[in-house]
Amino acid sequence: MSVMAEIAAAVLDAMRGGPPVVTATVVQSDLHALAAGEKMLVRADGSTLGRLADGALQGAVVAYCVAAVRRHAVEAVRFTADGAVAAGRHERADVEIFIEVIESPARLVIVGGGHIGRSLCRLGAECGFSVTVIDDRPDYANRERFPEADEVICADFEAALAALRVDDTTYAVLVTRGHKQDELSMRCLVDRPAAYLGMIGSKRRTGAVVQHLLADGFAQEALDRVHTPIGLDIGAETPEEIAVSIIAEIIMTRRGGTGRVMNHRGGSASTA
Repeated sequence: MSVMAEIAAAVLDAMRGGPPVVTATVVQSDLHALAAGEKMLVRADGSTLGRLADGALQGAVVAYCVAAVRRHAVEAVRFTADGAVAAGRHERADVEIFIEVIESPARLVIVGGGHIGRSLCRLGAECGFSVTVIDDRPDYANRERFPEADEVICADFEAALAALRVDDTTYAVLVTRGHKQDELSMRCLVDRPAAYLGMIGSKRRTGAVVQHLLADGFAQEALDRVHTPIGLDIGAETPEEIAVSIIAEIIMTRRGGTGRVMNHRGGSASTA
């Protein structure tokens, strides 16, 4: 089997639920030994299929790809021949490489099928998540209400969450109809390795839930990872706006963003 065929097989395996991999494809090169279109695959442990360069450049690209796995990154990166990353567009670079993490879709688990849950489902599906919705009410957990979901589970919250696979590609949101259901669901998830766990509610209400779990022996470290109150502060009021703020926080967590406004003008206003 050729190297390109091996790379294609590894990419397909990752997309079907296997370990994530990273492809590094040369977009532009001023190096004689490296042409546009050349490709290498990097696994999370640093092993590779194919090779782009020798020495420092090869090592730098591999290291960047390994770090990209944790950030679920998709980006074009410019390197010098000695492996340094050209941070700005005006800095000298010898090669530009498109780096893409290939993995099965991250899963958005929405616990609660109300108005916010319905908006979250639509937004999550549009953002590329595989969406699972859980509610214990047949009128709220059905395909007609959640046509965009990959899975709709109508069952007791505790039973459904106990049976649910949760890993570091799982992003779980608790938006049930009441704090009792939120707390039951939190108890099922807080010690599990989700990439994100958020609970809706006021500071008073969510703080009470956290205190109950602390009193019952749950670790402070695990509770500190919970996003609560949930979402970014964008002044959201409607269910749709609240869903936007939650999805924005999830994407920020997944991609390593800051949540800051990107328009940083200094001095007087000017045109580009």
